[in-house]
Amino acid sequence: MLEPQSTVLFVLLLLTFAALMWWMISTRRAAFRIIAACLAFTFAMFFGVMAVNRYYGYYETWGAVVGDITSQGADGVNAAPQVTGTDLPSASPVSLRGRSAINGGLARQQGYVLRLAVAGPRSRIARMAYVYLPPQYFQPAYQHYRFPVIELIHGQPGEPQDWINVVGVTVTLDRLVHEGLAWPVVLVMPDANGGEDISLQCLNQVRGPQDLTYLAQDVPAQITRTLRVQPPGPAWGVAGYSEGGFCAANMALRFRYRYGFAGVLSGYFQPSDNQLAQPIRAVNPFGTSLALRQQNTPVDELQQLPAGAVIPKFWLGAGRDDRQDVGNAEFFWQELALRQADVPLTLTAGGGHDMATWRAEVPQMLRWMTRGLARMARMDPMTRPAAVARPCGRPGPASRGHQVSRAAQAPLRAGRDCAGRLTRPRTRLAARLRGTVTGPHRAGRAARARRLAEPG
Repeated sequence: MLEPQSTVLFVLLLLTFAALMWWMISTRRAAFRIIAACLAFTFAMFFGVMAVNRYYGYYETWGAVVGDITSQGADGVNAAPQVTGTDLPSASPVSLRGRSAINGGLARQQGYVLRLAVAGPRSRIARMAYVYLPPQYFQPAYQHYRFPVIELIHGQPGEPQDWINVVGVTVTLDRLVHEGLAWPVVLVMPDANGGEDISLQCLNQVRGPQDLTYLAQDVPAQITRTLRVQPPGPAWGVAGYSEGGFCAANMALRFRYRYGFAGVLSGYFQPSDNQLAQPIRAVNPFGTSLALRQQNTPVDELQQLPAGAVIPKFWLGAGRDDRQDVGNAEFFWQELALRQADVPLTLTAGGGHDMATWRAEVPQMLRWMTRGLARMARMDPMTRPAAVARPCGRPGPASRGHQVSRAAQAPLRAGRDCAGRLTRPRTRLAARLRGTVTGPHRAGRAARARRLAEPG
């Protein structure tokens, strides 16, 4: 009721401010006037902060506020535990800070967030990244399955944990998988800028940080070495909001064979100046090179590609009330339509350039992207998930005596496991490929053989 964006909270703040102002004016004692003035100023300042938060739709709960301030949101807000590297069922040891033990049962039900140090040998950049492993990562049915990956790029100002604390992407993905509306994937949330006052737009700054190299090459390389995931390629996706939306579009087109899917939420498609710190200053990321600018402008990149060039599949979204975001999305959508049919474009009614809009759009983007990523992962000969005998996701209503939704049972009815692979042949053609034909078809073939064997 009294969450950061609630109307009741705003009314109470206004009434409290008015009461304090009346007390300051009516009282005759100087000490009381000073106290009332200080309290009135405090409530006015708090009201201003809450108004800004409501306008941009940043924090919806007090838990998200506390989690962001204390940097505990990754495991506190969404109940996804952090673990030590020795407990990870991964390809190689992981060095982590945090707890010394994990609850395997909890990880199999809720998944799990780890904070990982990623050092880039190519870019010479070292930063922290958050990685979400879905519950299926720890389930026996998936012990040989290499998961597809979505790399999520935050905006500016912003931090990688905003995807967890504010957007709620881990809880959203878990819910969608449980309902049978999405497929399990690993989420990688790297630090895209390296500081609060820095904006690099995921670009390689001339004579500066090689941010594009770090995010598109170094981070995927270490994640692939460390975890049981697909290598960079068709089973990797990249998505981002605001500045992160530009990053997603540019990274996908610059590294067309390292990403199969891209999601752009309220992004732009022409780079601006970077912002560096110490001292804070705006700089041209390309120096004096027009060629570098053109190579990192998604609209120009599309126009320069030869006919038939392979590009990642795109999903675009924007808040309908933000004309600039809508104009950018529609212009880029029109360019994409010349090379890619049926590009999804979602314009959120009542949405602006804010977190509330991106929270509303993330479920749609995940449903679309995880389906395609799972299809690409099934094409990998190294992927061998075992058949599962229950709906995807954490133990849900079925374990409590309730009926499971049809959407959640769909993969099983279709003869597929939670990773989407066929668990049994469904057609006569499949039986023939195994060298057998059953039922009346076998009997008919035997009868024809006997007739051919009889003398004329």
